[in-house]
Amino acid sequence: MGAGAAFRQCAAAIEHWLEAERAQLPLWLPVALGGGIAGWFLLPDAARWTGFLLAAAAVALLGLALPGRLGRSLLLGGLALALGCALIWWRAERVAAPVLARPAVVAMTGRVVRVEPLPARDLVRVTLLPGRSDLPPRIRVNLATKDVPVGVAKGAVLALRARLMPPAEPAVPGGYDFARAAWFAGLGATGKGFAPVTVMKPAEAAGADLRASLSAHIQSRLEGSAGGIASALATGDQGAITNDDVQAMQRSGLAHLLSVSGLHVTAVTAAAMLLVLKLLALSPTLALRWRLPLVAAGAGALAAIGYTWLTGAEVPTIRSCVAALMVLLALSLGREAITLRLVAAGAVIVLLCWPEALAGPSFQLSFAAVTAIVAVHESPRIKRWFGKRDEGLPAKLARELGSLLLTGVLVEAALAPIALYHFHQSGIYGALANIVAIPLTTFVIMPLEALALLFDLVGLGGPFWWLTDQALHLLLWLARTTAGAPGSVAALPGMPGGAYALMVVGGLWLALWRTGARWAGGVPLAIGMAWALLTPAPDLIVTGDGRHLAIRMPEGGFALLRDRAGDYTRDMLAESAGTEEDLAALDEEPGARCSADLCLIEHRAGDRVWRVAATRSGYPLPWAEFTALCRSVDVMISDRRLPAGCSPRWLKLDKPALAKTGGVAIAFAGARVTTVRGPGHHPWRDPPKVQPPYQPEQPDPHVRTRNRWPSARGGGFLSP
Repeated sequence: MGAGAAFRQCAAAIEHWLEAERAQLPLWLPVALGGGIAGWFLLPDAARWTGFLLAAAAVALLGLALPGRLGRSLLLGGLALALGCALIWWRAERVAAPVLARPAVVAMTGRVVRVEPLPARDLVRVTLLPGRSDLPPRIRVNLATKDVPVGVAKGAVLALRARLMPPAEPAVPGGYDFARAAWFAGLGATGKGFAPVTVMKPAEAAGADLRASLSAHIQSRLEGSAGGIASALATGDQGAITNDDVQAMQRSGLAHLLSVSGLHVTAVTAAAMLLVLKLLALSPTLALRWRLPLVAAGAGALAAIGYTWLTGAEVPTIRSCVAALMVLLALSLGREAITLRLVAAGAVIVLLCWPEALAGPSFQLSFAAVTAIVAVHESPRIKRWFGKRDEGLPAKLARELGSLLLTGVLVEAALAPIALYHFHQSGIYGALANIVAIPLTTFVIMPLEALALLFDLVGLGGPFWWLTDQALHLLLWLARTTAGAPGSVAALPGMPGGAYALMVVGGLWLALWRTGARWAGGVPLAIGMAWALLTPAPDLIVTGDGRHLAIRMPEGGFALLRDRAGDYTRDMLAESAGTEEDLAALDEEPGARCSADLCLIEHRAGDRVWRVAATRSGYPLPWAEFTALCRSVDVMISDRRLPAGCSPRWLKLDKPALAKTGGVAIAFAGARVTTVRGPGHHPWRDPPKVQPPYQPEQPDPHVRTRNRWPSARGGGFLSP
């Protein structure tokens, strides 16, 4: 058989398969669009982005030359890939704004565009527009609650002093990239404001921020995390939930209840439809002359849109609102309402409007969960198992619980790779906890809260608030109990991007096709899982500023260089290390030799012993002894510039080196080094900068002033 005949036979087989899957082909349009967006994020510079666009155009031209469904699929797929890449490129340039060049303390006046109370942290987060050429156009500052004067609201003009910093890149490999998020949000600096804060001009309509007013009212009726969860359900404001309870919700697999998404929008839409339908049906005239289901659908659409606006119009809420509107439209037209095509249409709309959302965990978790749910329940086998039938109440209840449990297990399986990639941990018992938590939230907490708010209009909401409080405390008890159960969390250190991509591709292949070819998706899924699990965990993690490091000790736990590090730093390093244990103090470990200025530790990996040293103070050390120590260690780490005479055997991670690499993670077995900064030239990596005005910074009495070389400090030095 000649090559031409073999090609024609292969093309005919593919054409036959695509014909069998013709109903599923439109589902791959958002996948191709997202592939183009992902390509832009993954490729490092404009030359590669241009090459990607040309390659996508070549695929489209090949599709134009080929006949049948194969040609049309390649044509549309290539165009979608090119559109995704071009769209995110345009979006990144469109939102470009200068970033603060260096940390600075400035006195400024700015107009308030957003106020976010964070009661659990005793803070208020304020976004300002300073309107000055020597500052970024949009700045976010945190103010202590006690320092916030009356009248701070959207539209007010404030005068204050603040210590500002440029948006931070990830401190360690695999960490949260705030610089990227800030770029697309237009934030050029963040920081902390100091008292006094003066309201130069009050808001035009003080208190007109309905979302903030409603959150404050709810939190005045319910204290602590219960009030925070109630606010999150009503307005999307999670600021009053304590960090411990946020972590408990995450570890128990219930964190999705805090982010307003499909569950909440569906409940609000259904409640509005039911209420309007029942009220209008009380009138025989209206019931006979009007199509009440259509009127109720319109009321549900208005409720969905209003709820989305009230809760801050975040990506999961917008996606859910779009899906709800499409469901209502399908019901009005007499079509099947909840399908994967509806999910795909919602994804296309979100990606066209906010292409940068693809890179965030919110978009990925939201669409993965919905896709898994709909794909499972579109399966003919699942329909046979859990479809409605004429049976007794016990059997019906058991079937519903089985359906809910199966859905929960599959959703947890779909979300686990995403959670492990972004957060380095994933809840294990979420499927079981959600069997109770979802009905409790949907059918008890949200209706009670709505009734409490309604009866508050006439001053009779007290009993309903009490019932809501009891239900919320039951939800919190469930989260805390589940999170505290042995083995409740699976932890994994940084997952390679290639492993994650393989799992995503394999999962989509399994979910979106319907013929036997779908099972081929198990191959990349299994390879990705094996790759992630077999990737060596880091033995040494160094933050980008060089001040903090965590190193694996002989018994398997991790120890911290500076035991006075804050909770945020400890949690970040523990997550990156893939451990749930508390980080020990390095100077208390028997295998470490530490003084006030320096720590030295030996780490055994295989048949080799690696020597690591790190400075832990700002004081200079005796020249001869220090350079001799440098020559005797494999890795030398410092948060300052080390002298040229310091030459370790392998890596010198001082301030200039870390400025080039960012945070570093090292697996000594195989000498594998992972850095935050790669060869990429995305806009937030090298943004346009604005130089702040010089103002002498007031010294902080809690921070020790650092000396420079070559002054000396006696004592406390480790000899090599």
